[in-house]
Amino acid sequence: MRDSGIYFLLIRLKNPIEISLMGKTAKFPRGFYVYTGSAQKNLTHRIERHRRKNKKLHWHIDFLLEKADVIDVKIIYGASRYDETIFAEKWAALSDFIPMKKFGATDSKAKTHLVGFITKKKILQSHLWINN
Repeated sequence: MRDSGIYFLLIRLKNPIEISLMGKTAKFPRGFYVYTGSAQKNLTHRIERHRRKNKKLHWHIDFLLEKADVIDVKIIYGASRYDETIFAEKWAALSDFIPMKKFGATDSKAKTHLVGFITKKKILQSHLWINN
């Protein structure tokens, strides 16, 4: 169980982009993003995959990471998919904007797993980032 849990990717997007997923197109402004994900096995490999640039585009987050960079990661080892939904909702409540509803959350009750921030200061000073 040590290589399972939930994680938060701190992502920097230097230039605005548009992404088309789920039959919708959304604008992703320049700024910082937090993506909440889970891996109930092979967590280390999942995070390594997110950091790679050359990969097959599979998950929603892959389409953003094609143009953006993971600049930090926080992990809660052993946390469940239920915890993932709770944290995704907490990040959504704190965010400056939500670029696309259900992003990364097609199998979750959360409204999204990706939220945006104008600056990274709000993220780094948040209890959600500091305590995890």
